[in-house]
Amino acid sequence: MITIEQIFVTAAAFLLLSIVASKVAVKSGVPALLLFLLLGMLAGSDGIGGIYFDNPLLSQAIGVVALVFILFSGGLDTAWGDVRPVLRPALLLSTIGVTITALAVGAFAAIVLGFSWTEGILLGAIIASTDAAAVFSVLRGKSVRLKGQLKPLLELESGSNDPMAVFLTIGMTQLVVNPEQPITSLILLFILQMSIGLALGIVFGRVGATLVNRLRLEYEGLYPVLMIALVLLTYGATALLGGSGFLAVYIAGLILGQRDLLHKRSLTRFHDGLAWLMQIVMFLALGLQVFPSRLPSVIGMGLLVALFLIVVARPVSVFAALAFSRFQLREKVYISWVGLRGAAPIVLATFPLIAGVGKADTIFHLVFFIVLTSVLVQGTLIIPMAKWLGVYSTDAEPPKSPLAFVTDDGEIADDLVELEVAPGAYAVGKQILDLHLPKDALIVLIRRGGDMIIPRGDTLIQPADRILLLASDQARPAARQALEGGGEAVSV
Repeated sequence: MITIEQIFVTAAAFLLLSIVASKVAVKSGVPALLLFLLLGMLAGSDGIGGIYFDNPLLSQAIGVVALVFILFSGGLDTAWGDVRPVLRPALLLSTIGVTITALAVGAFAAIVLGFSWTEGILLGAIIASTDAAAVFSVLRGKSVRLKGQLKPLLELESGSNDPMAVFLTIGMTQLVVNPEQPITSLILLFILQMSIGLALGIVFGRVGATLVNRLRLEYEGLYPVLMIALVLLTYGATALLGGSGFLAVYIAGLILGQRDLLHKRSLTRFHDGLAWLMQIVMFLALGLQVFPSRLPSVIGMGLLVALFLIVVARPVSVFAALAFSRFQLREKVYISWVGLRGAAPIVLATFPLIAGVGKADTIFHLVFFIVLTSVLVQGTLIIPMAKWLGVYSTDAEPPKSPLAFVTDDGEIADDLVELEVAPGAYAVGKQILDLHLPKDALIVLIRRGGDMIIPRGDTLIQPADRILLLASDQARPAARQALEGGGEAVSV
């Protein structure tokens, strides 16, 4: 009988080993998610750990929960100003690109590997999308710097193409189980899922921003709890209403990421840590679900499909989706290369297992092998390929904190200005975050009577407040207008 103490020790050991593995990954250049998967395999029934785990339903549940928080964190940490110029090509890759990849792999599996057409397209649908967890961890974990708009495009594509892959996987699973179902029903299902997911993502994102800023909770530690509840509610409510929960949580995260929120920095850090925890748990669970002894039987097919996916299907889908875009040839080649597959395809491969599809076990282990190959080959060559194709940037990333005001010689670039809030000023009675000050303006200190107040986002501005403002020359007039005058800040 396993005791709770043994479970704690085992869980702690896995987490610590995963943390060490992430450190090894940074030093060696091997993607951390690959090491997480290998840890799960080693701990499983065929590995040295000997833990028997064969529960596709639980694996799917863990994967769905993890992907929800990973997608939300990715959206929350995405700068809308960076992704807006690439919105159209990213959406084309997320829809047309995913569909072309699924059809191409399906045709290859049917013609070369002997799958039926529906089973082949089901396999293609499962591995058609790039994985958000894989792309985010590789591009952000390695601090990859790419020229132009490549990085925001790849991140937005990976965060937004899971809904299309989920739809295709569920639809093709239904067709395999029930061949008499009309294909036209899938078109209606797609429109319904995407429209509901988009609409509720926008609604929950805006409602969430209002709740965070208006509830004025007494304890700062409750704000992460509020955000967790919001994420779960967004996915659950959207899925219950027939929409794409994955799309909804990503959209909600994008909207919240662009709003001025109380404790935004700490909330972003919290969800970044939570996303890493979700990645570790998900990859370990999926690694446990795999039986390594069954992998040799699919190595031949797996290598063929992986090679076809990397060399043919992904490039064809990228060049077709971006045919009328402004991206150059070398940029399209690089986008084709960063078609990383990760946990999402493995999670999707549990749907045929649960539905009882004939070749479900073969498809699951085939997908697992393809993911391993993709991460090992494509993931380890992200930076070398960028340098070889000439899309790697050597420019330092711009600072993202108030220290941006400090020059190279250590001096403050702009003078601190002391302002007094007039009784009829726009700012009176408003929280600092509601002032919508320019990004290059920062309220450093507030003197109220004989008290010195360190400002926070929820600090209310009162008449006669003496405000110490740090702002660039361009931002200072707009900040003055809000703090001293009678109008909202208007950036110039």
